[in-house]
Amino acid sequence: MARTSQRTVRDLASFGEHVRTWRKIHGLTAQLVADRAGITRTTLRSIENGTGTVSLENTLAVLRVLGVADAVVGATDPLTTDLGRFHAERALPQRVRIAG
Repeated sequence: MARTSQRTVRDLASFGEHVRTWRKIHGLTAQLVADRAGITRTTLRSIENGTGTVSLENTLAVLRVLGVADAVVGATDPLTTDLGRFHAERALPQRVRIAG
């Protein structure tokens, strides 16, 4: 198994803290968020502690409960950046217009 980089460890810790902060901003208990997300309290604790062992599906379920899933998913859309749009124009197939 590959060793986790220190940068990834820091990012996981920051992400987990952000999730915990969103939960607290909403005034929700950990058990309530876990129940609404359909996960165990232990799994939520792993997300909030940034262990990196939780499935993306469970993480997104928690983000959906907290109302930030769309923003997180949208942040990964390459077409929202100049660089992503530039490369997409070069790499993705162009539509073919059929003269009618």
